[in-house]
Amino acid sequence: MQTTINHQTKMLQETDLDKNLLDFLREDLDFTGTKRGCGIGTCGACTVLVNNVPTRSCRKQVKDIVDKEVLTVEGLSNADGSLHLLQQAFIDCGAVQCGFCTPGMILTAYAFLLTNPHPTRAQIRSAIRGNLCRCTGYQQIVDAIWKYATRT
Repeated sequence: MQTTINHQTKMLQETDLDKNLLDFLREDLDFTGTKRGCGIGTCGACTVLVNNVPTRSCRKQVKDIVDKEVLTVEGLSNADGSLHLLQQAFIDCGAVQCGFCTPGMILTAYAFLLTNPHPTRAQIRSAIRGNLCRCTGYQQIVDAIWKYATRT
């Protein structure tokens, strides 16, 4: 059995299948950008993309990603290690504050922009409504996503 995580094929062992996906990513693969927040799938801090769909990794098991593509915030960076333009927009707009919600927020925004590359600010707010942030008041986050979406 296998999966693709951050553009790399990973062979899965039978003993991996019942592991919590969040724990597997953080503890076994050292993708610590994925954060543990509420642990019950409501805050969005643990969001990763599974086949480009935002997915709460705290609510999934490794068996749920067999033969699928998983993207964590580490996998969004460019091959040379530089930040993706969306990640850079979050920095430029001051949308990182404590940074705890940032990976899940960025991945949620990235998936949304794949299907809606020219959104309105209202559509952006709606797209990220399931990701909680306690620091920014969301304006900087919306600004960052807008900056990325309207880049030339």
